[in-house]
Amino acid sequence: MELSPSKKEVIRKQFDSFCKKVLKYEARNYHKGTIRQLKYEISFSELPQQEMDQLYTMDEYNYYEYIFNVLGYSIEVKDELIVEALKILPEQKRDIILLSYFLDMTDKEIGEQLNLVRRTVQYQRTSSLKQLRKYLEGKTNDETK
Repeated sequence: MELSPSKKEVIRKQFDSFCKKVLKYEARNYHKGTIRQLKYEISFSELPQQEMDQLYTMDEYNYYEYIFNVLGYSIEVKDELIVEALKILPEQKRDIILLSYFLDMTDKEIGEQLNLVRRTVQYQRTSSLKQLRKYLEGKTNDETK
């Protein structure tokens, strides 16, 4: 069934009218929404400082920091228990641990800095780690009792 040209023209005009109505009402809804948004919303830059201060919170942490000075390097340690453990070591052993684990120096580099043989650095590092482990295990056992 073929439509006549006049019938096609009527359908085209009806569709055209429908599309115009849809676009008209969509534009009106958008405009109303924008006005409603402006009525109830305010820009952050327009808020008074007192209200801005209520929009955020600052976390406060127990922040502990101790700085060891080794060969001109400032090494920051943020854990209080590790600082206590490092303080029980003799200075040379503590320096070896700090240079090795906090500055990632090799035994050879540490030996050159401290005028020690690489093997001595390795021995002191491993013996220091055993001493630190023993101290820390004792501390954690004390806390669980």
